[in-house]
Amino acid sequence: MFDETYRSRASVRAGLLSTALALALSASMLVGCAGDGASSAEGEGASAIEAERSQAYTFTDDMGNEVTVENPQRVVACMGSFANTWELAGGTLVGASDDAFTFDAFDIESPDVAKVGDFSNINLEAVIALEPDFVIMTCGTGGRGGDSSQADFKAALDASGIPVAYFEVTVFEDYLRMLRVFCDITGRDDLYSRNGESVQQAIEQAISDMSEASEPSTALLMTTYSRGTRVLTSSSMAGDMLADLGVVNLADENRSLLSDFSLESVIELDPDYIFVIPMGNDTEAAMRNLEAQTAENPAWATLSAVQEGRYIMLDPDLFLYKPNAKWAQSYETLAGHLVSGQNEA
Repeated sequence: MFDETYRSRASVRAGLLSTALALALSASMLVGCAGDGASSAEGEGASAIEAERSQAYTFTDDMGNEVTVENPQRVVACMGSFANTWELAGGTLVGASDDAFTFDAFDIESPDVAKVGDFSNINLEAVIALEPDFVIMTCGTGGRGGDSSQADFKAALDASGIPVAYFEVTVFEDYLRMLRVFCDITGRDDLYSRNGESVQQAIEQAISDMSEASEPSTALLMTTYSRGTRVLTSSSMAGDMLADLGVVNLADENRSLLSDFSLESVIELDPDYIFVIPMGNDTEAAMRNLEAQTAENPAWATLSAVQEGRYIMLDPDLFLYKPNAKWAQSYETLAGHLVSGQNEA
């Protein structure tokens, strides 16, 4: 959950940000006062702000690399959610991985964005051909396309003189950290407030409301696709949200479910809730696969979650792909299902 350590980090980060903004504002005001007349002061103040935004910015990415960028205008994002986050920070794109366009959740708005391949199989030549001044990549592995290997591209991009930063985003705090870096680069602290801090506040409210309104529940969280079904623990994105909301994920205590999923095990555990996230391009086919599995075992229908309407399919846009600025909506949706289920119990 959002523990005291998390809140402390956020508080310190916010304090440092406020100090930096105050210094920037003071500097622009001093420049304006040196001019002749109000209009001259406003012009020079605006110029000072633009000059500050164009200055080189150095940060440490999630792989521990020190990265320096200077007002990047030709940006390539090699994961759809990263592309969306860059735009949420006020940036524009010249290239993005295919998944940025496949899923409506990412809603890419930059014009004439070139595709550079699936995030698990990026076309490095296509990236370099766009002559980017900043490339955003993932250092995470796994996913629907198999193990990603974007970290292997660092040497080639460095040799080409192209700044590259690596991020790994699983939970909301990861997204918030990446958005902070992006907004520092673009100089759009207003967008960090809108798409980061306000989302954080809504999440904390949902967690607070849930802790006051409910008793602890147990749940099983699953993803299903055309070839099978697997169970997720609290270390997953959706699992982390359930844990924040006070739900006991049965897979955390029954690790055998991860490697040897069986309906018999689920029936024995009899969770209060069963949440299912369909994967792949055909969600209906994914759900048909699970329905075919459950139909083979009549005992499935005896589960309390099935009988009492707590067997719930979750929207992949909110629980499989990174919801970014809609992360609070994901929490609120889960909280709504939990409260509704408890009221009907």
